[in-house]
Amino acid sequence: MSHSEDFNLQAFLPYLLNQAAEQSSLEFHQIYKDRYGMLRTEWRVLFHLGLFGCMTAGEIVDAAKIHKTKISRAVHRLAERRFLTRTRREDDRRVELLKLTPRGVAVYEDLRGIARAYDDALSSQFDEEELEILRRALRVLAQMPKAENVKGQ
Repeated sequence: MSHSEDFNLQAFLPYLLNQAAEQSSLEFHQIYKDRYGMLRTEWRVLFHLGLFGCMTAGEIVDAAKIHKTKISRAVHRLAERRFLTRTRREDDRRVELLKLTPRGVAVYEDLRGIARAYDDALSSQFDEEELEILRRALRVLAQMPKAENVKGQ
């Protein structure tokens, strides 16, 4: 058996998920990049603050599942552009509370409307049952613990 026969990359679930994520987010990525010069992590930070209000960078790391250095860079860039404020917590000066500025809220509201329309367009490719199954399956995968016993088999 050749190596190409014992592994099908086109059927490998992580590969398929990555391909689907990249393809489905390309157009929306171009919108927030063109309108506001944002990178992917920046819009994700912006949306977490828009949805949940005041948060710490650590809370965003946990919620968004993005490495802390990427979140730190995004917070720095958003603060430079006056989309968010950083305030040290009184009880722990090492922790900053992040909050959208009025300018950040306006950007969030603009992109939220676009995101809704974009999600509607993507969702229209499926019937209601398919869409519910897809969303449920993706939530399960997003919450899945690390796979056991796969190292060095």
